[in-house]
Amino acid sequence: MNSHQKELINYRLEQAYESLQSAELLIKNEKYRPAVNRSYYAMFYSVLALIVTENYSVSKHSSVISIFDREYVKKELFPREMSKWLHESFDLRQRADYTEMFTVSKERAEELLCNAGAFLAAVKEHLKVQ
Repeated sequence: MNSHQKELINYRLEQAYESLQSAELLIKNEKYRPAVNRSYYAMFYSVLALIVTENYSVSKHSSVISIFDREYVKKELFPREMSKWLHESFDLRQRADYTEMFTVSKERAEELLCNAGAFLAAVKEHLKVQ
């Protein structure tokens, strides 16, 4: 891994952590719908950090999710549960961002935040990043 890749991995992980912190603040302020968005992005940026060294050129969220499933879950580098979290958070984020009159419960937002935190921690452990 070259120095540019290391910098990009750290940058993506920083984005993930900031998204996680934002989700936490939004939940504390009872803003559950945007908290879903930030929790999803914590996972999304974590996957982007993972694929830095894979030389993928991705422009769509569905492509990033597909790469995670194919290269990391299918090869048993991460448990299937993490794929489930990523897919569920993506779907819920889509609905929360684009569906009219859609609401998110406090419990669901907190569950996504918890999953996103565990997701980020697992990715950091895999990448051997503190």
